[in-house]
Amino acid sequence: MKRYQLEKRKYVIGGLTVGIVLLFLVRLFSIQLLSDVFRRDADSNAFLRQVQFPSRGAITDRHGKLLVYNQPAYDIMVIMMEQDGIDTLDLCETLGITRQWYDRRMREIKDRVHNPGYSRYTQQLFMSQLSVEEFSRFGEKLFRFPGFYIQKRSIRQYQYPYAAHILGDVGEVGPKEIKEDPYYRSGDYVGTSGVERSYETYLRGEKGCEILLRDARGRIKGRYQNGNFDVAPIPGHNLTLGIDLDLQALGERLMKGKMGSIVAIEPSSGEVLCMVSSPTYDPREMVGRQRGAVHRRLSAIAQKPLLNRAIMGQYPPGSTFKTGQALTFLEEGIIEPSTSYPCSHGFHFGNLTVGCHSHGSPLPLLPAIATSCNGYFCWGLYHMFSNRRKYPSVQAAMTRWKDYMVSMGFGYKLGIDLPGEKRGMIPNADFYDKAYRQSWNGLTVISISIGQGEVNLTPLQIANLGATIANRGYYITPHVVKEIQDVPLDSTYLKRNYTMVQRSNYEIVVQGMRGAVTGGTCRAANNPWYEVCGKTGTAQNPHGQDHSAFMGFAPKDDPKIAICVYVENGGFGAYFGVPIGALMMEQYINGHLSPASEAKAEEMENKYLYNPDKE
Repeated sequence: MKRYQLEKRKYVIGGLTVGIVLLFLVRLFSIQLLSDVFRRDADSNAFLRQVQFPSRGAITDRHGKLLVYNQPAYDIMVIMMEQDGIDTLDLCETLGITRQWYDRRMREIKDRVHNPGYSRYTQQLFMSQLSVEEFSRFGEKLFRFPGFYIQKRSIRQYQYPYAAHILGDVGEVGPKEIKEDPYYRSGDYVGTSGVERSYETYLRGEKGCEILLRDARGRIKGRYQNGNFDVAPIPGHNLTLGIDLDLQALGERLMKGKMGSIVAIEPSSGEVLCMVSSPTYDPREMVGRQRGAVHRRLSAIAQKPLLNRAIMGQYPPGSTFKTGQALTFLEEGIIEPSTSYPCSHGFHFGNLTVGCHSHGSPLPLLPAIATSCNGYFCWGLYHMFSNRRKYPSVQAAMTRWKDYMVSMGFGYKLGIDLPGEKRGMIPNADFYDKAYRQSWNGLTVISISIGQGEVNLTPLQIANLGATIANRGYYITPHVVKEIQDVPLDSTYLKRNYTMVQRSNYEIVVQGMRGAVTGGTCRAANNPWYEVCGKTGTAQNPHGQDHSAFMGFAPKDDPKIAICVYVENGGFGAYFGVPIGALMMEQYINGHLSPASEAKAEEMENKYLYNPDKE
């Protein structure tokens, strides 16, 4: 019996021994062939893999003027397992930092929550963007600080103090980007706004790698196998913008001391010729290690210079919106060009009154556009929304009206190639059903006929309306990038988007807009060189002075530029919108301002609505 039990125990022990040996063999197989963790750790003792950063793509304006380029900079990298025992006091004095800063930075590097790619065997960013002077001073003492290395890279430089909201800027990558895109690691840089962000994957290029050989003490002995296994970086693609730098500079000059926006579009291509958001800032300040401090300072300014009002500002379009109403009423057969409506200082219906300025009455469509008659368009909307032979209910009429607005590019994002675009607001029947518990009619919402009430548009959408009228019924999605080096442009920015209105009705509205310039509310835009078509807007503002707006294009029969000017708290459209729009069109079409226009530009430049020196 005892012998039997000993025999059985022998097999159990033998089986356990074989099992343990097999377990070790499987683990060894996994380490050697399936996993590269231990291989990387072993290699790190013999090799130093230094990332070679590609040069970021340059950015130019439509005429080839260099807007954004690269400048050499230097980062200090650290490998944690190698830097023990260094003289931290000497290091801090050399770099001009405090011991507290050093300790905090080391904790940040080791924090895997904020630095998910951390490994004590690989290079981590310690300090970024050293100047040439700082690099030289540190490089002389580098041998004293084992585990620390210098890595060359480039930083962005902005040639001019213009177009900050278009160009955007570059900042250090965050945990989210590192997690979502394996391209990035801690310390890398990524576009944070403007085209730097929206075209990041084209601009950034592809990283390379240089493999250096180290001895047992970690000293660099040279390139591994003479660089046969190095990978050269691939530069990013250059971008050509549709922006005209001289036009952009004039726009920013004219908007000094004012809040608002200017957007100009080439109707035939949809290319954005200028995009001014005021107040703005100098993009040259948003580089280097001071970027964070500058960003915090700009964020604290009440006028919000970081906000791109051209695509994020949502405003009542005022009378610029009447052109879209005229097109809708004509296409729906609500009016003919000869249809006349009364306007005795406004629209009057029972106890309801919508005021208007003095002009002839009654009047047909063309002078109604030229004089910006509120009464005319109120009557048009009323007759459309109360027409039960054509629409079974006010909700059906409202839905039809909204369909026209959407086809003109309102109520939804246009899809410009910049981040942060807002959609504006075009109300629908459901909106009013909820607001008025289904008890409403055309009189209830009459203010939308003149671009007030619940209607909100961005300056980009108003400029696009001008481009659509200039093209007599279609627009190409606005875009700021004209060309990507060696890459075709997205087809979205090449195709025509047609509205629901036929060309013949656009020709009628064009005549009305021309009349506004020759003898209506836009007379200040008239000139002897080319025919301008325009429409003013005075948008009511419940929080203060009305907003001044202008929408137009030129030349009338061969449009080169469509423009929107929107000045917050600027009063009547003729006060700020029209003169600024006229100067901008002259600059683009003629290539310069006449002496008389230059004098007007200086006068406009010095008309402040707030003091820009006390932001």
